[in-house]
Amino acid sequence: MDHFLLRLRPPRASFPQDASGAEMEAMGAHGAYWQGLAEDGPALAVGPVADPAGIWGMALVEVDDAGHAKALADADPIITAGLGFAYEVMPVPSLILRRGAAPAHGER
Repeated sequence: MDHFLLRLRPPRASFPQDASGAEMEAMGAHGAYWQGLAEDGPALAVGPVADPAGIWGMALVEVDDAGHAKALADADPIITAGLGFAYEVMPVPSLILRRGAAPAHGER
């Protein structure tokens, strides 16, 4: 299993301060999607990043390969809603985990 960082870029730097109703609805579905993947699947950590240049979202996942990581990103309701959000999928070649924080899928 490999680790990937999925970086979710919003459609504009002013998001979420000026989010539309459709965007907020899609964000609710986005949160539920990742909550499920964190509870039952490959997501190790998910959340917003308060970057001074503009907020963005991150998900750290453990999956078989980059194709699987991209498939998780592509299936996110915030993407399927077609509202201008986009993911970058980046490999994490080495990861140090806190003791007792075993990867979600199998042993390393």
